[in-house]
Amino acid sequence: MADRSLPLIIGHRGASWGAPENTLAAFRLAWEEGADGIEADFRLTRDGQVVCIHDPGTGRTAPAGLKVAGATLEELRRLEFGGWKGDAWRGEMIPTLEDVIASLPTDKRLFIELKCGAEIIPHLERMLPILPCGRLRILSFDAGLLALAAKRLPGIRSCLNMDLSRLKRSMGRQPLQASVMEILLECGAAGLSAGESPLLDRCLAERLGAAGMELHVWTVDSPAAAARYAAMGACSIMTNRPGWLRSMLAPEPRGEGWAQ
Repeated sequence: MADRSLPLIIGHRGASWGAPENTLAAFRLAWEEGADGIEADFRLTRDGQVVCIHDPGTGRTAPAGLKVAGATLEELRRLEFGGWKGDAWRGEMIPTLEDVIASLPTDKRLFIELKCGAEIIPHLERMLPILPCGRLRILSFDAGLLALAAKRLPGIRSCLNMDLSRLKRSMGRQPLQASVMEILLECGAAGLSAGESPLLDRCLAERLGAAGMELHVWTVDSPAAAARYAAMGACSIMTNRPGWLRSMLAPEPRGEGWAQ
């Protein structure tokens, strides 16, 4: 009989449906909703601080447009990152990786998505050893950066983000599954982190499992899609609505989700 336990439910940029993404408020809401972990995006500032933000600039989530790589933490701290979501969130500041780690409950996971280049790796080497490796995953769309992370941060599993539709278009007639596995093996990834897609099917999931690789899926806010990926054996589902999505799925005991 197939294991129908739920995958880990991960708050995508926190519980970002209800609170401003990539803020401590969104992460607190994820914990209140019972998320098993959070996914958060990180970039490096001009003065070498690792800050939590998705975009290269602040224009979408703060009232002033600054380039993160060209700004200092002090300059970014002068901005507020919650008002765009609603008055209840006004005054939220940009968090650092240290802030996020300090706020992480002892039984929860942290998915660190790297949104800049190799310059961030030495800072991760300094900060991440304080957390057990089993509670961490590193994500990136950059296979070269992921390979470097795997080398410089041994023990912390790194999973490659892929847009399967884009990859299929670029591969032409080459079989998608073979392309995915080749890329993952070349960069030393521990698994695949893919966006919701009809191309992400049971055959690909089984091939990943046979190779001892993990499968994580983003951004899933549909109960039907979440149930489909759970049935495939996905290790985690990243969602903007962790509490609601869990309540919509079958209330069965969930498994460990990944190897420690």
